[in-house]
Amino acid sequence: MELRIDEPLWLLLVIPAAIYLFMTGWKQYNKASSLFRTSFVLRLLSIFFLIVALASPAIHQPIEEEQIVFLWDRSASMAQAGNGIAEQLNQVLAEKENHQRVGVYTFAEDFQSLLPLSSDTAELPGDRPANEEDHTDIAQALELAANSGEQEIATRVILLSDGNETTASALESLDRIDVERVTIDVFPIEAPSGNEAALTEFQTPAQAFSGEELNFSMIIEADQQSEGELILSANDAEIERIPVNLEEGRNILSYSYEAQSEGLLKFEASIEIEGDEFLQNNQLTSLTEVEGPPELLIVSNEGASPITGLLDNENLNLEEISPSGLPQNLSSILAYDGIIFDNVPGTQVGEQTMAVIEQAVKEFGMGFMMVGGDQSFGLGGYFKTPIENLLPVEMEVKGKHELPSLGLVIVMDRSGSMAGQKMELAKEAAARSVELLREDDVVGVIAFDDKPWQIVPTEKLEDRQQAIDDILTVAPGGGTEIYSSLAEAYGQLEELDLQRKHIILLTDGQSATQNDYASLIDGGVENNITLSTVAVGQDADRALLESLAETGSGRFYDVTDATTIPAILSRETIMMSRTYIVDEPFYPIIYDSAWSPLFEDGIPQLNSYIATTAKDTARIVAESEQKDPVLAEWNYGLGKTVAFTSGSGAWSGDFQSWSNWPSFWNRSVSQILPSFTEAPFSVSRKQQGLYTIEDPSQSSAILNVTVIDEAGEEIPVQTEPVAPGVIDVHMEEEPGLVFFSVSNESGAAYRTGLTIPYGEEYRSEAADMDLLTAIAERSGGQVLDTLDDALRDIPYSSSSMQNITIPLILLAMLLFFADITIRRFGLRMPAIPKKTAAQPQTEKNEGIEQLLKAKQRNKK
Repeated sequence: MELRIDEPLWLLLVIPAAIYLFMTGWKQYNKASSLFRTSFVLRLLSIFFLIVALASPAIHQPIEEEQIVFLWDRSASMAQAGNGIAEQLNQVLAEKENHQRVGVYTFAEDFQSLLPLSSDTAELPGDRPANEEDHTDIAQALELAANSGEQEIATRVILLSDGNETTASALESLDRIDVERVTIDVFPIEAPSGNEAALTEFQTPAQAFSGEELNFSMIIEADQQSEGELILSANDAEIERIPVNLEEGRNILSYSYEAQSEGLLKFEASIEIEGDEFLQNNQLTSLTEVEGPPELLIVSNEGASPITGLLDNENLNLEEISPSGLPQNLSSILAYDGIIFDNVPGTQVGEQTMAVIEQAVKEFGMGFMMVGGDQSFGLGGYFKTPIENLLPVEMEVKGKHELPSLGLVIVMDRSGSMAGQKMELAKEAAARSVELLREDDVVGVIAFDDKPWQIVPTEKLEDRQQAIDDILTVAPGGGTEIYSSLAEAYGQLEELDLQRKHIILLTDGQSATQNDYASLIDGGVENNITLSTVAVGQDADRALLESLAETGSGRFYDVTDATTIPAILSRETIMMSRTYIVDEPFYPIIYDSAWSPLFEDGIPQLNSYIATTAKDTARIVAESEQKDPVLAEWNYGLGKTVAFTSGSGAWSGDFQSWSNWPSFWNRSVSQILPSFTEAPFSVSRKQQGLYTIEDPSQSSAILNVTVIDEAGEEIPVQTEPVAPGVIDVHMEEEPGLVFFSVSNESGAAYRTGLTIPYGEEYRSEAADMDLLTAIAERSGGQVLDTLDDALRDIPYSSSSMQNITIPLILLAMLLFFADITIRRFGLRMPAIPKKTAAQPQTEKNEGIEQLLKAKQRNKK
């Protein structure tokens, strides 16, 4: 046992305390009674214990217990060795001694408790939770393991790993570990050898010209001699499969490819080897920018737009596809300089593709134009979509057109099979429909499983936000019974005096009961009620839903992409008001713009257009007599977009025979094509998650950067200025393609794509013995040849420190109150004199003598 004082300067208070006690009590100590002496001693001890308490005293007691922590690396590079390690650990756990507390923790990118520290003997659990194995963070694992358990007990950490860390620094973490209490042993693990091959390098030229022969170079690392197949693709289309014979070690391969298409080309190389352990390291991508005429993509519902024949085919590379053929990743979209949607319904595009197009326009300068028709703009279901965000017009008509009175009931499946994305998108779709309605419109929402649930009462829309909030709270659960909910919707609408009454039924399943739907719907038709149906997924009863929509004079939607659900319900809501289509011939009013010189000789007549509302900063080029925008443009981020609310066919009326009709479309294309100056900024990857962007001219005071992944999602970044025209960009990265959009204060811009390779975790490497040995030496541990030595005695003794400040204060208070008690009741008690037998007689004689003397004085 050992006493330690943490604040010894407080002991100096003993000096003034001693002087005070000497002056107040010590001089009387020798002459005082025993009670005074007792009180003085109590006071002296009370003051002494109080001063010692202020000095923060603590008692150290030795502890015989030891803590043994096994730290098991379960990253991807250790996967093959997992079963062997588990067997060895179970053997060691069975041999532990009573004074040893043993625990097993696993780590990779994260840290998990597999067997908490305990003095009880136990085996590893059979169902071991998986770690996030894409990275190896030894530093974090060591710190957490060293601080597990009780901090006073001597601890040994045994690190079972190959030492190939991919993040942080294990040696730096040792500075944050108490190596006087914790020692670290290392048990090196070499992964069993197998038929492993890794594609470690794939390079294509950064830039090329159309028709140029591109040279590819590839490096493949193989653990042993093997045969395989090299697969090459361009923009997700396979180019060639090449048989390869790999030698053990480094294999260098090459390939030549003629660039036949312009734009951004994504090349992909992958290797297939039988028995390969890791598939993550078998694939790499590379990007090449092929220069040539502008690439323009024309999307039309039928795949045959009149616009294609009107454009300049000599100076433009044109490609025409249907909505189903639209690329869904950013690299494929960026292969085009501009996209035209000619009467394309949003119900066939999907919001994920819309989001990718929005990012391509906003961050990378791609142009976009939407052309009207009966399936475009609001009637195409683009309300509240990314496409509406990038256009210069809004889908909703605000206060210009008299709309018919409308009653809408949404009957929405909330059965258990709708859980997840389908349910969330269905709720979002219903909420958008409510946003489109006016306050005088009647709306109701019924969610059903095995019975109907009234979410929003069928009445005039008085509190729009409350209705939306109620819709968003719907949770999935239960079975599927359609008829009763549909009957409820018809019953709520049939007596209402409205110009249009409509029901939208959305379900992903089949009804548990079969009822007389024909009679129900026929009765609704008599009451001017129409019905549209939406079948979601493969399990929906398509035959029934299509029949219901046909009988109910509505539309049937067969949904394979759940992200189109919001567009479908928006389209259905808008279609209840056919006044969105203005089909009276008119002469547009033309304003000064890039198009205005085309109208110097006169303005032809248009037949129809879709009513929209121009956004505040949009530039109106042409508008109708009702002040609706017919042709509008604006800048959206780095890109330009145009909205032409009339059509390319019959809607355009006399424009089709107008001599400048081809010039109109070529001028529209020239307006949306990228016009910014591409500055030769350089983007380079310094290390994992760290990139450097540099302006070689050093003329940029400010560099703005946006990073987008293949799915069109913006990746959060942190920028740090390094020098004039140089910044570092920090971000969390995942393997694949990322695209950088860089601009400066003068408007110069640059776009490029970079390949993020698979993590270092999937590179086949031997154990890092230098790192493992350094960890053991710096922490006072050993490099173990076998786990049997892991339970040897720890050379450091454990002890616990018990602070005794509070007990000393309590003792001082007890002595202080004892002192007060003695002074109050002990020193002031009256003394009782002792009486003898002769005392009464003596007192009596003295009294007689006093009386005689008094008598003699009176006689005189």
